[in-house]
Amino acid sequence: MRSWFITGISAGFGRLMAAKLLAAGDRVAGTLRNPAVADDLKAQFGDRLWLGTLDLADGDAIRPVVDAAWAAFGRIDVVVSNAAYGLLGAAEEVTDAQIRHQIDTNLVGSIQVVRAALPHMRSQGGGRILQLSSLGGQIAIAGGSLYHATKWGVEGFIEAVAQEVAVFGIGCTIVEPGSSRTGFRGQGAVVGPVIAAYDASPSRRINRAVDDKSIQSPGDPVKVVDAIIASVDVHPAPLRLALGSDTYAQIKNALTSRLADLEAQRDIACSTDYEDGRSLDIF
Repeated sequence: MRSWFITGISAGFGRLMAAKLLAAGDRVAGTLRNPAVADDLKAQFGDRLWLGTLDLADGDAIRPVVDAAWAAFGRIDVVVSNAAYGLLGAAEEVTDAQIRHQIDTNLVGSIQVVRAALPHMRSQGGGRILQLSSLGGQIAIAGGSLYHATKWGVEGFIEAVAQEVAVFGIGCTIVEPGSSRTGFRGQGAVVGPVIAAYDASPSRRINRAVDDKSIQSPGDPVKVVDAIIASVDVHPAPLRLALGSDTYAQIKNALTSRLADLEAQRDIACSTDYEDGRSLDIF
């Protein structure tokens, strides 16, 4: 039996994961903004489900909730930093308040969840951190600039943290699902005010995708959650877990293009060094 800490269990991947783990006999400490949404799970699974009220945008509340979850269970084997949403619209269209809330939730909130968990994991001698990113943590499309900023940011954070904490027996995995039928484009998306001039911009395609409810995503959320859970049994922890045919294809295209661009700049890159041959391998 494992014990899990999962942020955002009210819907989507978080809800599916919590229900599946509890049904399998594990314990789950789950957070959500409105605990009443999980009353049915609590009634079914009792003390194996611990609920904490948490809005990741409230940074000061994160550590006390993480500490309380550890106090309730004694040990937590897997931390799943899952809660997030998408702020969509051209960069000029979204408001300052929307930008701040997106960054506080997706990036700063995720960072603080991991920071709060690490002292406990070090003390218990290890554990696993699963950070939910997305296809949007490796590629970028017009109309998603602020969402991409948070996902690219949290991927860089976790990639560095994974190197810092491996010595303590803590493994980290960045989970990159593609578009899945979780309701993300409905409940999980906030769209900025519309500026008419951007009707001529490629960014408007993302507005149409949100509005058109007939569009079906390729990803099966149940299969995605199964793959996420199974990754915990893989040793060493995979740094990244790409899930979905769209994730595979689009990330491959993006990386191939970036590598080609880099190779084209090899001569100019190397020409800017001093000629004494010294190197510094920190970066």
